[in-house]
Amino acid sequence: MQSQPHVPGFQVRWADANGDQAEGLVRSEARGFRRRRRNRHGRGLRGELMLPSLPGFRTRAERFDDMVLDSAERLQDMWGKQLDGVLFAVDEIPPNLEQLVSAGTAAPMGAYTPGGRGEPPMITVYRRVVEQTAGTRDELQDLVHDVVVEYTAEMLGVPPETLDPVYRRRYQ
Repeated sequence: MQSQPHVPGFQVRWADANGDQAEGLVRSEARGFRRRRRNRHGRGLRGELMLPSLPGFRTRAERFDDMVLDSAERLQDMWGKQLDGVLFAVDEIPPNLEQLVSAGTAAPMGAYTPGGRGEPPMITVYRRVVEQTAGTRDELQDLVHDVVVEYTAEMLGVPPETLDPVYRRRYQ
């Protein structure tokens, strides 16, 4: 940071790590990036690149989490007490993906883990596998819902068509 000669009496004073006043430039380890008030070219504060009101503000992972949550809430509204205590989770990739690929088997889009020893049952959706399978965002939302319905139906021991009446009807 340079002092500005056209402003009379302008000086740069920063406190170093010990709290002592230092005059002039301070080494980078004395003052971290987060404590700077301006960017290094002095053009002002850096702000958000995307406003929170715009659709691009949320990441793909956050939007995917919302899709799983919406599907789980839809099933909860329809089936009520039978789904109380069921955990819905999102994981990036299935465990042992390398072994599955080397064996030539398809990667699962989700998993059902039965509860036991005080743990509730859990339905996991694998985000990367589902995203690669779906083409568009609408297809992704439908596929996420179908994966949640399939593994919930497996947990309850009923056919997916009886669990949700719109299961797989969007593709036909």
